Amino acid sequence: MTYVLQTERLGKRFAGVPALSDVDFGLTAGTIHALVGHNGAGKSTLVKVLTGVWPAGSYDGAIKLDGAEVRFGSPAQARAAGIAYVPQEIQVVEQLSVAENLFVGQTGRDGSPLVSFRELHRRAAALLQRLEIPLDARQPVAALSATQRQLVMIARALAGEPRVLILDEPTASLAGNETARLFGVLNRLRDAGTTMIFITHRIPEVMSMCDRATVLRDGRAVAELERDAFSEQAIVAAMVGRRLDRLYPQRESAHGTEETLRLDHVSVPHPTRPGDVVRDVSLTARRGEIVGIAGVVGAGRTELLSAVYGRLSHRGTISVDGRPLRLRSPADARRAGIAMLSEDRKGSGLLFNFGLQQNVTIGNLGGIAKMGFVDRRAEARVAREFIGSLSIRAPSATADVAHLSGGNQQKILLARVLMNAPKVMLLDEPTKGVDVETRQEIYRLILELADRGVTLLVVSSEIAELVGLCDRCVVLADGAIVDEFARGEGSEARVIEATTTAVPPVEEVVA
Repeated sequence: MTYVLQTERLGKRFAGVPALSDVDFGLTAGTIHALVGHNGAGKSTLVKVLTGVWPAGSYDGAIKLDGAEVRFGSPAQARAAGIAYVPQEIQVVEQLSVAENLFVGQTGRDGSPLVSFRELHRRAAALLQRLEIPLDARQPVAALSATQRQLVMIARALAGEPRVLILDEPTASLAGNETARLFGVLNRLRDAGTTMIFITHRIPEVMSMCDRATVLRDGRAVAELERDAFSEQAIVAAMVGRRLDRLYPQRESAHGTEETLRLDHVSVPHPTRPGDVVRDVSLTARRGEIVGIAGVVGAGRTELLSAVYGRLSHRGTISVDGRPLRLRSPADARRAGIAMLSEDRKGSGLLFNFGLQQNVTIGNLGGIAKMGFVDRRAEARVAREFIGSLSIRAPSATADVAHLSGGNQQKILLARVLMNAPKVMLLDEPTKGVDVETRQEIYRLILELADRGVTLLVVSSEIAELVGLCDRCVVLADGAIVDEFARGEGSEARVIEATTTAVPPVEEVVA
């Protein structure tokens, strides 16, 4: 069989430790090929070899394009050969327009440094129309939602009409309707002959979208499945090396009755246009209760958490333990016992110029400092405790966080917020981009925190996660609560119906 792109006995080591071992991997033209595996399985390393980040000479084995060996010395060489990559983390230039982001580095005509913005906008509009992406080419990227920015990145990769398109967790920032729109684009690309590698932790996406799947575990390709052999049990068993009987752990204890968090008629102004992104939301959460917040991207879920955490201004009243709070900053929220795990772990979470232990303790230095100086031995002890309790897989407490898997990075941020022993935890997409085993660990941790009396508000784009994990769910649409249900009363269908049938607000126009 002739593959568009393949690897033969590919191996890669870091400090003598194998990250990839004898990986044989092949892509058939015009197919969507899933690449799955838990965090640390070798997916990112394989992609970095294929895209020239790890250049020829730094790995063993061979890469072949149309049957001929290629040796990329840089990502630019891989792109020139027709291999495009869309990373999971959003990478756009906020100060530029959509059109400028689509053709960044190639805005001039025929290599000229002079830019014709009329021509640039025409090219961008044509590309967006062909991909059926509803964006204005002239719009500044700073005004776009996370979903829209993800679509800009995908369109940018497709601008060069690549032979192979690598998508790393492309739906991680998307809700159901945006995911459906993206899948429509990918299906059209496949029909036109584009070959794709689709990296995902969401098994239903593999089942619905992909033609073949390769499973990596501990740096080895342990399974290659054709579509007719797909099943959730087969894929998960290959990923973890055993069957998982239950994804969502069962809660044995009930939450308390005393009210911890209360929101009374909270509204949050829209950051870029007139009107409110959160409208007159009132809810309560009790001690040890897990409250899920469902809704599509843009419904106001993240903005609601950001208001409770003091990041966004709001109207209305937010109270903890019956005491109204004056939240002017996250520092005010932390003093009130509120902690937040951000959706964007790289943009507003991890500090890549610090090691693991500093990332755990930053913002919580009061308990490990003496006379204004950090006690490094105390800092290391705290980091080791969290490495053990959260099962963080890292070479040491001083490891570079940039080289850790997404799941382990997420656990580091969890350790940071837990260090303050909060009363209320706000979790924004806590399992975004993490593998099935790490998801189970995070679910167990959420239940343990609830059993300790911590109140949790959980935002997730995966409805099944909220239904399976939370004591109660509220559904937001256009910034307002449109439904609420207790454990056992809700379903994915109920949430979808609530969000799709909600009547959008009519904004008042001031003459």
